[in-house]
Amino acid sequence: MDAVTLTRPNLALIAALMAALTLPAGAQERPAPRPEGDAPDAAAAQAPKPDAAPLTFGLAGPFLAARMATVESDFQAAARYFVQAVAHDPGDRFLQDSALVALVSAGEIDRAVALADRIGSEGEPTELSHLIHRADLVHSGDWTGLLADVGTPGDAELEADLLAGMLRGWGLLGAGKASEALAEFERLSRVPGVAPMVNYHLALARALVGDYEGAESLLADDMTGAHILGFTARAQILAQLERRDDAVAMIEAIPGVEAEPQLLALRDRIKSGQPVAFDVVRTPADGIAQVFLTFASALLSSPDPEPLSLIHARLAAWLSPDTAEARLMVAQILQERQQFDLAEPEFDALRRMGQMRPVAELSRIDTLSRAGRTEEAGKAALSLTAAYPDLPQAWIALGDLLRQQEKFAQAVPAYDKALALLADAPADARWFPLYARGIALERSQQFDRAEADFLAAIEIRPNQASLLNYLGYSWIDRNENLDRALDLIKKAVELSPDDGYILDSLAWAYYRLGRYQDAVEPMERAILTMSQDPLVNDHLGDIYWKVGRHREAEIQWHRALSLDPTDSDDVDPDRIRAKLDRGLDAVLAEEAAGAVETPAPAPQAANN
Repeated sequence: MDAVTLTRPNLALIAALMAALTLPAGAQERPAPRPEGDAPDAAAAQAPKPDAAPLTFGLAGPFLAARMATVESDFQAAARYFVQAVAHDPGDRFLQDSALVALVSAGEIDRAVALADRIGSEGEPTELSHLIHRADLVHSGDWTGLLADVGTPGDAELEADLLAGMLRGWGLLGAGKASEALAEFERLSRVPGVAPMVNYHLALARALVGDYEGAESLLADDMTGAHILGFTARAQILAQLERRDDAVAMIEAIPGVEAEPQLLALRDRIKSGQPVAFDVVRTPADGIAQVFLTFASALLSSPDPEPLSLIHARLAAWLSPDTAEARLMVAQILQERQQFDLAEPEFDALRRMGQMRPVAELSRIDTLSRAGRTEEAGKAALSLTAAYPDLPQAWIALGDLLRQQEKFAQAVPAYDKALALLADAPADARWFPLYARGIALERSQQFDRAEADFLAAIEIRPNQASLLNYLGYSWIDRNENLDRALDLIKKAVELSPDDGYILDSLAWAYYRLGRYQDAVEPMERAILTMSQDPLVNDHLGDIYWKVGRHREAEIQWHRALSLDPTDSDDVDPDRIRAKLDRGLDAVLAEEAAGAVETPAPAPQAANN
């Protein structure tokens, strides 16, 4: 179950939304304004240019900077530069809309409202400025103004502008016209293709006015209520109807509910007889926030979800800051766009609200780690283990972070905790933490425990190539169980014949066993897929030397050095230089005479 999916993707809804709201999607394609003095050709001079910006240096600079910021999804910079561009040409509708997109995306809603008001006062509003104006009417509680703005559309207009119809329904409720509001939602539900989405809002409206029976009957339909907010609303409504056993049974039957602690906490409150309020929406403004959130969710399924989905999610969070799903969607969209500085305040707000979502947090931790923001990832992992100490995935995520930072001894206790929590879980849930703990143990010189973990993991996943490779290579490196070790690595190659790391392991296993000629072919295959890896080039040089191909060995060692190896590459540049100077045999003899241990690099480990 997806924590942020509010409705099933609805192609009719998406098409209507895309038609109803046109944003400056061509921002990246629009040519930059020319400086004064650049004369256009004759044909261009005669062509009408209603949206053309003044050809000034003052506009070109901010416009180009804004374009670059937009390409990089740097919404704060884009907002700053588009606002500067609008100041140079206040009447350019393209620049106005682009500024609004950037301001809303950056979360600067108050500034976007001010700009939208100015656009409306100076002439015909754009589609986006009109949307923002309507959101501001809701934010200020001006229901009369909102109803006047959306009007009373006929059936054809309802189908063409679903958003206006939904705003009217909630606006009527805000104006105290409950019967008219419910009738409006019922009328809108007859538009082809949108009944489930509209019925969800009709259910919320019914519950808000106290018609819990009518609300529950709508949410009982999976097409209407089978999403996290629908489940939450239905459980709260069942509690109002004193059908607590039904509410508990409904929650416990939700697939994947163990990953949704908020639902489990709600179940426990209902089960224990504690008072449970209906608070999915508290006001009509919350209802309109859910409209924007529903549209944002649907737009995420469109071929080009940005910036429409983020704009709707931002407006939802602005209208209803306590709606956790709105903040979560904003945070996740920003995270996907690598805008961590904008996403983090949203995640912080969720934590303060007690609405930290484990699935979303795990994704966030992984994204931060992949982006190299390890300190933030570590803090997020620690926060998750503190908030949900009984969640094994949180401890696995913490262990993985520590292991990726080569803090192997510190990673072991995190995996210990995860495996203790998974003691009664299905075996398949245990193989990866066993494998990961095995790596951490092996790298922290605790091989007996590591070997036991690897063997236990192999019993669960006998065809996991990276697992077979790791144990086989470890045995080879320790000169133990050599025949079985080589069999494990050969099987890993059969399972992943194009994996350069595993081919490198096979070749190096042959090398360690003195089977130099056998090592050549797999190492040459490895280099085809990993030509930029200094370790593989160094290994191939050693193998070539051992089979008498000394000139080729030197070429590979030179190449390894040219790739600027570091400690993280498990390559010693000084040792390579010594091999180039004196030959591999001399270096090995010196190391043997000096009892210098040259440990083999660890095999490549899988991260998932």
